[in-house]
Amino acid sequence: MKRLLREPLIHFLLIGALLFGLYGLTQSGRPAAAGATDIRLSLDDIRQLTLLFQSQWRRPPTPQELDRLVENKVQQEILYREALAMGLDKDDEIVKRRMAQKMQFLAEDVAAAREPTTAELRAWFEQNSAKFARPPRLSFRHLYFSTDRRGGRARDDAVQALARLAGQPVDTKAAGALADPFMFQDYYRDRAPDYLAKEFGPPFAVAVAKLAPGSWQGPVESGFGWHLVFVDTLTPGGVPAFEEIEPDIRTAWLGEQKALAWDKAYKAMRARYTVWLPAPPEGAAAAAGPAPATGPAPSGAAVK
Repeated sequence: MKRLLREPLIHFLLIGALLFGLYGLTQSGRPAAAGATDIRLSLDDIRQLTLLFQSQWRRPPTPQELDRLVENKVQQEILYREALAMGLDKDDEIVKRRMAQKMQFLAEDVAAAREPTTAELRAWFEQNSAKFARPPRLSFRHLYFSTDRRGGRARDDAVQALARLAGQPVDTKAAGALADPFMFQDYYRDRAPDYLAKEFGPPFAVAVAKLAPGSWQGPVESGFGWHLVFVDTLTPGGVPAFEEIEPDIRTAWLGEQKALAWDKAYKAMRARYTVWLPAPPEGAAAAAGPAPATGPAPSGAAVK
């Protein structure tokens, strides 16, 4: 008997029996039309509670745990109805915000329910290809000439060092002896201009992106001082092929469709309402000038 009780199959059978028993209890003795004090839990509700428990604990709930889950569900429903009866949802900004958010989600889900075809994505990509343009990327080595150490001589020292490095390979030992230690990296691999702009400043990033690979060039100024730069590789920017980024295109397309669906749904809802704004204070009205002589001043202004 103890061995049987340890079997997972027996656990599932017991839980199944409990589910059907609970379902029968919730349905038996109820009138056909549920009243305001009726709380009906369907078999799907019980299954959902079980699945949520399994996803969290990686095992099915015991009969006692399932009883607690059901009671928690009932408690939540009771408290929700009692709160509504007391009007606690009125003028509650959190409730309003949550309900407005759910309305927006519903409108956006209409767009997300349809899967685009490849032809649709290609046509949309052709019209929006600029959104997927990749910036150029470059790898380079640099020599640093500190204005803190050298003062006004930093740039001139960099110019003299460039002359001495003419015709020298990039890994010559003489290069390091000519420059100052740099607090970050001496070599940057496959970096985009926006990264370099954050590291060295925008003027440096723009200048380095224009350098031809294969030789020491400069001096190039940064927020730290002056630099000689040896560009190893430069990968031009551009728009990748459709096949390379089709999943990204689909994500962007869905995002736009959701925004369009929400905008359309809100405009339709907004058209059904008239918004009345309070009349401006007397001082503000006087400052704005005399009202047109078309009748008495209204107590408020309507905005469609």
